Order: sequence, then structure tokens, then C-alpha cells
Amino acid sequence: MKKIILVEDETYIREEMIQMLIDAEYDAYAITDFVNVSEQILAKDADLIMLDINLPNASGFEICRDIKHKSSVPVLVLTSRDEMSDELKALNLGADEYLTKPCRKERILARIANVLKRYEGRNNMLEGEGILLDRNTYTLYIDGNSVILPKNQGKMLEVFLLHSDNIVTKEELSMAIWGTTEYIDENALQVNIVRLRKNLKNLNMKQRIEAVAGKGYVMRDD
Repeated sequence: MKKIILVEDETYIREEMIQMLIDAEYDAYAITDFVNVSEQILAKDADLIMLDINLPNASGFEICRDIKHKSSVPVLVLTSRDEMSDELKALNLGADEYLTKPCRKERILARIANVLKRYEGRNNMLEGEGILLDRNTYTLYIDGNSVILPKNQGKMLEVFLLHSDNIVTKEELSMAIWGTTEYIDENALQVNIVRLRKNLKNLNMKQRIEAVAGKGYVMRDD
């Protein structure tokens, strides 16, 4: 059963939508605490996020951007905002679908089914500019070819892809590779970074990893 998380602050609409999803045989969960929404969503390991834009605290735009930086889960925006600029902004932030309220339930369910179908088999895939990374096997797909990365390099590339253009700290890389931040082996970390950089260069990838003094590393398109 596919799990869908609904982020909607209007109580009546939220209850109506949750019942609609349950009737359609989805495992539906509603966010009701609008503090740290992104963290709540990521902790639920959902198959789809249904997201309003006008929310308390962080807007749906901010939440969409944050989720897409950290996860490949699809996002369907369902909002009363019907301006083209809002739709384009949401799509540019990574939203997979945009619907305006009010909307017939048949249309909503059809769009949900379409998005889920598009993502079948891609739950374990991370996408970057011109590349795909299988998070299970650390197989990297690029230009019609594939290569299996060494485990540590695969784990680091996964973290960089999840953070997009954001800085990745040494603690985050240490947690990804060794599962701890209690002691960071700077030399071992640097060796792994050098090896990953070399592999990216040998594969003629557009991405490069740069050091950010005192903060960590960032992966940018070349």
C-alpha cells in the first residue's frame, strides 16, 4: 500500500482529503504540527507528498525545496494559488505536479496515480545533472553507460546529490561513510574525497567537488 503524506492546514479540507485517500486504498497520513515539517515528512518514508503552499511558518515552496534537496520522493502541490508564476516556481523547485483547489477528487486521484506510476522503480534512484545513482548498489548511470562505485565513494556521492548545491559538512560525510561523528579521521576522509574527485573526472562528469574552508565540501556543475 502506497503511503501518502498530506500537508494541509485547513482542518476541513485535510479531513476530507485524508478520507478520500483512505477510500482509494492509500495509507494516508496528515501533518498537523507545522513546525519542522520537512523533518517530519522525511521521517515518514512516504511514496508521495501532497503539499499546500499557504502554510503556517515555512511556506510550501520552502518545504518543497528542502524535501527535494534531501529526497527523491515525488511532490504534488495542491493549492488555491492559481497564478502561473506560483506554478512555475513550484515546478522549478522540483514539484512533480501542480493542481489548484477546488479540484474534483477524480482528477486528484488520477494525478496521484500518474505521479506514482512515473516513480515506480525509482525510489532508490537519485538524479543529478546527466546522471543517475542507484542507492542500493551505488551503480552510477551516465551517458548510456554504467559503473559501480566503491561503497565509500557511492555513499559520499549520495550525500552530495541529496544536498544539491548546498555545503556538505565533514560530519555528514563521516556519518555516511562510517556511521559516526564522534571521531572524524581527516586523512581518511580526504583520501576518499580525492578518489571520488578522480572518478568523477575520469567519467567526464559535469559535477566537481570543491572544498569550502572551515565548512566542508560542495558539489557543483562544472
